[in-house]
Amino acid sequence: MPEHIRVLVVEDSVDDTFFIVRELQRGGFHVDFERVETAAAMQQAMESASWDLIVSDYNMPQFDGATALRMYLQSGSDAPFIMVSGALGEERVVEMLKAGAHDCILKQNLGRLASSVEKELRIAREQRTRKQAEQARAYLASIVQSCEDAIIGKDLEGTILSWNPGAERLFGYKPLEIIGRQISTLYPSELKSESNRLLEAVRKGDHIEGLHTVRLRKDGAGVPVSLTVSPIRDSKGQIIGASTIARELGQPSTKDGRDGAGSARKLQYRSGKAHAE
Repeated sequence: MPEHIRVLVVEDSVDDTFFIVRELQRGGFHVDFERVETAAAMQQAMESASWDLIVSDYNMPQFDGATALRMYLQSGSDAPFIMVSGALGEERVVEMLKAGAHDCILKQNLGRLASSVEKELRIAREQRTRKQAEQARAYLASIVQSCEDAIIGKDLEGTILSWNPGAERLFGYKPLEIIGRQISTLYPSELKSESNRLLEAVRKGDHIEGLHTVRLRKDGAGVPVSLTVSPIRDSKGQIIGASTIARELGQPSTKDGRDGAGSARKLQYRSGKAHAE
């Protein structure tokens, strides 16, 4: 199925615009386009619509491609910008590419326009996808950093890899004091075996929620918490670690591992999840 693209053509010649659009259609694109030939018209077009591609002539009576390129760059558009010209020397081509044009094509060689556009659109999509992923990661990181709950990341051997401000507030350790140490550092002695059970559950892909148990602060005091422990998977779906979310319950407990409700609740696993009884 032909790819539908919206093209802004910066060109004073109606005939040359026709040739540009025809080459794109021959290359398998369904083209909607608008032609502009002045700076004012280009500015209005850039502000009033979103474009998948910008193709600009270099030499025009009332305008020039270098100015069009500067306007494009100032707009912040991520659409590919391709310069076309009837005569564009090698030195000027290098200058335009360094300035930000994605390609420069001679009008007598428009046959390669479609393949160039296909490549640049693919690169633009990949860059857009990476940018969105980076923004999503940054947004997630900001949530983790601002969360009041303790959020701890660890590998499958129980080594602590990440420690948010909520964890520092709850347990008293600064990141440099705890990252690299075993998660069992936070366990009362009588609950050390719980660490292995939780890690084994994570390795199997279990999600643990609502576990009421006890953990130790840096000063040795016990604190009753509700835990959610989830597997962390890589891009291939392989389990590479675990995240723990801990929320304090009531008043800090004594060091014997008990809170106002009694001892830590026993884990029971079923259907890929672990629930506390």
